[in-house]
Amino acid sequence: MMDFLEEPIPGVGTYDDFNTIDWVREKSRDRDRHREITNKSKESTWALIHSVSDAFSGWLLMLLIGLLSGSLAGLIDISAHWMTDLKEGICTGGIWFNHEHCCWNSQHVTFEDRDRCPEWNSWSQLIISTNEGAFAYIVNYFMYVLWALLFAFLAVSLVKVFAPYACGSGIPEIKTILSGFIIRGYLGKWTLIIKTITLVLAVSSGLSLGKEGPLVHVACCCGNILCHCFNKYRKNEAKRREVSYYFPLKTLWRSFFAALVAAFTLRSINPFGNSRLVLFYVEFHTPWHLFELVPFILLGIFGGLWGALFIRTNIAWCRKRKTTQLGKYPVIEVLVMTAITAILAFPNEYTRMSTSELISELFNDCGLLDSSKLCDYENRFNTSKAGELPDRPAGVGVYSAMWQLALTLILKIVITIFTFGMKIPSGLFIPSMAVGAIAGRLLGVGMEQLAYYHHDWAIFNSWCSQGADCITPGLYAMVGAAACLGGVTRMTVSLVVIMFELTGGLEYIVPLMAAAMTSKWVADALGREGIYDAHIRLNGYPFLEAKEEFAHKTLAMDVMKPRRNDPLLTVLTQDSMTVEDVETIISETTYSGFPVVVSRESQRLVGFVLRRDLIISIENARKKQDGVVSTSVIYFTEHSPPVPPYTPPTLKLRNILDLSPFTVTDLTPMEIVVDIFRKLGLRQCLVTHNGRLLGIITKKDVLKHIAQMANQDPDSILFN
Repeated sequence: MMDFLEEPIPGVGTYDDFNTIDWVREKSRDRDRHREITNKSKESTWALIHSVSDAFSGWLLMLLIGLLSGSLAGLIDISAHWMTDLKEGICTGGIWFNHEHCCWNSQHVTFEDRDRCPEWNSWSQLIISTNEGAFAYIVNYFMYVLWALLFAFLAVSLVKVFAPYACGSGIPEIKTILSGFIIRGYLGKWTLIIKTITLVLAVSSGLSLGKEGPLVHVACCCGNILCHCFNKYRKNEAKRREVSYYFPLKTLWRSFFAALVAAFTLRSINPFGNSRLVLFYVEFHTPWHLFELVPFILLGIFGGLWGALFIRTNIAWCRKRKTTQLGKYPVIEVLVMTAITAILAFPNEYTRMSTSELISELFNDCGLLDSSKLCDYENRFNTSKAGELPDRPAGVGVYSAMWQLALTLILKIVITIFTFGMKIPSGLFIPSMAVGAIAGRLLGVGMEQLAYYHHDWAIFNSWCSQGADCITPGLYAMVGAAACLGGVTRMTVSLVVIMFELTGGLEYIVPLMAAAMTSKWVADALGREGIYDAHIRLNGYPFLEAKEEFAHKTLAMDVMKPRRNDPLLTVLTQDSMTVEDVETIISETTYSGFPVVVSRESQRLVGFVLRRDLIISIENARKKQDGVVSTSVIYFTEHSPPVPPYTPPTLKLRNILDLSPFTVTDLTPMEIVVDIFRKLGLRQCLVTHNGRLLGIITKKDVLKHIAQMANQDPDSILFN
């Protein structure tokens, strides 16, 4: 007999697709690898250099991820801006310029008409040489819809043909992958290439979607691909996932370093053209007053209601897509939604412009030089002694903008429900922020006019005198955006930080916190799940939420397999089964692994062996070990008895046996078992009674039990 496993076998220790990794085993392997490198570093100079390079490789990897992620983010932003403007016209002074940059370079443009320059030509000017009249409007309308359909068709076709995993936002899958789930190809090079291209196309089509969620997927693809350049990350699934369940302090510093490099790269590219890192830079001059917390909380309530409504309706629509014929025709669905969106969007200037541009305009605090209809106030050029614009009566432009924004709000609310989840890259941050920003701006203008006409009311007279600049509608838009985003995603602290990063508005953190917390409380009262958790459950992914408490009084014996009246647990014995016996068990079952016991009579636990490792080891032994046949006995013991003459050689597989599988007793409360699975990232746990093996609990069993206790469908959990 020979122990052929003294040398590593390719494939042993790896995982099948749609399976969960064993965090405990992976971390143990990494500690063994690090211990070996440290010990060898004392033997020679070359080994010392290898040890130093191994320690430095993590920082080098973060540097590369930051550079690549920042570069791709800048490329996507610039390309999306240019292609969005392409729907309305083209720059004759340089086809590569978008509308804004085209007019920046013009020598024949005034500040008031800075969006109109002779170098920028609409499609009607290029086709029929005029931009006036009904026919010119129809030509521009037709070209807008045509370009939108072309971009959407290219996006959905590329996703369908080359990278099906490039659709959606990617955040539900990323959360599940980081928790230890294997989805082969989801973070691969083809997914990265296609997602980068189709994200630009999808955003440029004018659909109600954003690019921030898909950018998380793009960055994770960058990290996964670059990880394969370093042995310690390529060969260890847990090292590539040192976030979520397992987040050591060194990972925090490395994440900070990667973010620093990405920010520096993005700042160098300057995709927003304003020499700033934030997407929606705001500069409000008026401090907020304590009374304004009331409308801010009202915006929080609106955000919570919108979030709960969106999640319920979107999940219902996505479930219908999965269970009906609709899901078989993704190209037609995308084209129909694009046509509806484009046809309804073009007549309204606030739906025609890109959603990012709309949010930027809603956040804006009106100044003397603003030409937007939102700033068309009467007596707009009368300033206060400090040079600030006082509250003033709304003009015709403001009232017109309010009606248009109200229609935009209705369209965004409805169309986003059906857009998110289609087979194209689609983020939810920007559409959710747009809904909240519109509602906030409407409320802000209403409060501003109320303060102007009724400044003598008790709620205003103590802090808002006539002619003063009291209310900032742009601040209300920012708070509304945070409220709606919080209602959909259920983020709180991170949401306030994100809003601060996007806008740079540090002094307005308290209003943001009040709106974010209110929206979460309201939304949680109507449904506990955020949109990403709801999509995880819809897809049946085995994600164990660390934030939820398990308060039910059940025991491990109530959840383990086998249950009463079920067939006995399938086990392997340590020294009495042949290759044929094991292969028969493998072919007749679909289990991911098998407990190994001393004998079927004693049921004393020895260890646990993975199905994949068994298959690979037996196949390798047949190729490399002479005489191994179906009647060869498999030993999982450290020592095996001498082989009698004229009998087939035995097969020793102790090296693939996990000798320390995690075990609990049958009377262990499930509250403790759930905590163990969450904090250790287990994929299975064995159940014993007085040392005898009784059953097994897998991560899938835990998730099904939690769903059952919450009166949900336990069969919705599809993977282990």
